[in-house]
Amino acid sequence: MIVWVNGAFGSGKSTLVEELRPRRPEALVYDPEMVGYVLREIVDVPTGDSQDLRLWRRQVAELAVGLVEEYRRPVLVPMTLVNPGYAEEIFGALKDAELAVHHFFLKVSEEVLVKRIDGRSFTPDDPAQDERVREWCKSKIESCLAAVDALPHDTVFLDGELSSQELADDVLARVGAVPGR
Repeated sequence: MIVWVNGAFGSGKSTLVEELRPRRPEALVYDPEMVGYVLREIVDVPTGDSQDLRLWRRQVAELAVGLVEEYRRPVLVPMTLVNPGYAEEIFGALKDAELAVHHFFLKVSEEVLVKRIDGRSFTPDDPAQDERVREWCKSKIESCLAAVDALPHDTVFLDGELSSQELADDVLARVGAVPGR
């Protein structure tokens, strides 16, 4: 089973996965951003976004499938994925591998997203880089919010302004994984 937690930057994807992790200690946490880091060391990313690389999308799906097949454990994936074609490509590959995919999208208002992003430090030792990352994240808010209508039909939308505990309870109830089981 794959639990993909999607949403804009600052929506609480990683926070939700951190809340789910102790409740599902057998689960693996897989951050596809790591695939992007590896690819950026090897090839140029002309757009600056690893998701635009076909190889990134293929590797993200293949690694997720491999984790489930090799380790027979649930996989928690905190990753913004809002390009409809890319989502179809990745989720299609996961479903072709006959994996149960639970796709959640955290809906959060633009105002709250900006506040959360401004409150984060990405590179504390490099304030200029920190600001560049914040601005990049904020520049993606509009496209993330607009993508809501184009996500796969089985996407479950959650109120990302709820507490991480409430969200984790909801996710676990929806995937049939009640705490304590």
